[in-house]
Parts: sequence; C-alpha cells; structure tokens
Amino acid sequence: MSRRLPPLNALRAFEAAARHTSFARAADELNVTPGAISQQVKALEERLGVQLFQRLPRGLSLTGIGERLCPKVGDALDRLAIAAEEAMAAGGPARLRVSALPAFAEKWLVPRLTRFRKGHPSIEVALEADDRIADIAGGEADIALRYGLHPRAGLHVDRLFDDEIFPVCSPSMVDGKARLKGPGDLAQQTLLHDIPWTDDWRVWLDAAGVEGIDTGRGPSFTLYSMAVDAAAEGMGVLIGHRILVADDLKAGRLAEPFSQRVPLRKAFYLVCNKAAANQSAVRAFRDWILAEAKAD
Repeated sequence: MSRRLPPLNALRAFEAAARHTSFARAADELNVTPGAISQQVKALEERLGVQLFQRLPRGLSLTGIGERLCPKVGDALDRLAIAAEEAMAAGGPARLRVSALPAFAEKWLVPRLTRFRKGHPSIEVALEADDRIADIAGGEADIALRYGLHPRAGLHVDRLFDDEIFPVCSPSMVDGKARLKGPGDLAQQTLLHDIPWTDDWRVWLDAAGVEGIDTGRGPSFTLYSMAVDAAAEGMGVLIGHRILVADDLKAGRLAEPFSQRVPLRKAFYLVCNKAAANQSAVRAFRDWILAEAKAD
C-alpha cells in the first residue's frame, strides 16, 4: 500500500508548535529558528489543504482540525521514536557520545564511570575530553558536560554543581614545621596554575583581602590533573575547585590550609538537545549523573 505522508520535519514542527502554542518555543525545542517552524507549518497546511493554527496578535491558537490532529501526530512520533530505539538496541549496544571539560572528566567523571557501566552494560560511552565547546545542536555529541554561566537557550540543561575555590596543597604544608598559618604566608610559597583558569589566584586573594602577591609567578599546567599532582607532591599551592579536588581531599592526598572558600557564579552543567533529553541512553546517563551529583 502506498502511503502519502507529509514530510516528517513538518509534522515535528507542527506537533511542537501545537504543544507550546508558540513558534518560538517550538524552535527552541527543535534547535531551529522560529521562521523555519513557521515555514514548515505553512507547508504542512498547504499540503493538507487546511488551516491548523489561528495566528493571533498575542500568539497562536489551534483550529478545530489542529486540535484533532495534534495528539495523533504526537502519538505517531512517539511510536517512531520507540521503534527507532528498539531497532538500535537490537543492533547492539547503544553508543553515547559525551563531551566534557578535561578537568571534570579526569578528576570527577572517570573515577565514577565504572558505576554507570555496571548499571547500564548495554550503553557504550565514548568520552571526549576537550576544552573546545562541542556543537550539540550540530550533532558533535549527544551530551556535553560544561562549565560556565548558564548555557545558551535551546538546549536541555541540568545543573550539576555550583563552584567554589580555595587553596589546596600537600598535607605536609599543613602539618609540618613550616606549615601555612595564614593567607599572607603565600607570599613565600610557589603558586601553581592551571592554564584554563588563569584568574583563580587573583579572585581568591582579592576575596581574602591579601595584597602584594604576584599571581603570575609559578609553574603552570595545561591539565588540571597535573597541577593537582604537583600540589600533592609538595611543589606548591594550587587553587582547588571544590568538586574537582573533593576526592583528593577525602583521600588525604591534598589538604586545605585555610578556611576561606570563595563561591563563583559559574557552575557545572549537563546539556543535550531537548528532543533527545528523554531518549533511553541519554535519559539513563542523565539520571545516573544527577544521582551521583546529589550524592556528592
């Protein structure tokens, strides 16, 4: 039997616009422009020979035909998504591409990833650690773990951790005879730096009210894990990001010489396409990492 079907993109645009009664919100969900949604809906109306929306000065309103069509299209799209997932599952393990900041991948994610694999053996994680921001909308990754201010609109966002910074060092610099007694003692210490976070020392020292320390001196590292190792070995003092040094502090590899911590506006986020947020593999990873974040 020959099926005369409208284009799938037009049906997706209509269903999203009908749910939101807004071309703009539908565009955010599907990661396209409102103009593209409007064109797709107009093309669908011309194809069907009916009007699906009433364009009002303050928004959209479904016509009677649009109201009847919307749940049927939504159900059909759901069935297609389920069928596609079942087909992928039958073809072997699902492959989930995860892009992450190297510091977060090395110091937090990788040590916990075994737990995800044990709980979800049918999902293969391909982890890419890169300072470059992956183009989620363009399909460069399924999930990105990012650090910064709130990610751009149009993506599904889960906030994982707030951030705060504070100096960390070898336990010998806290318990030994030449231990650090106050922030002013940093003037006689080697300052360690992670290159992506070049302002860390300035931010913390300003908040601590410490002046006269050259924050540009001292060795720097391209990987946060290397800077942490250098601090643990007694090379100097590093600014720690709470979630990235928590395991080392707990294990006794690092120590916190002072009590002052400085909260930052930036945070760690998980982002993905809104349309993919509840796909089985993405949903499984989201649920797992949110549970891990809550536990920490």
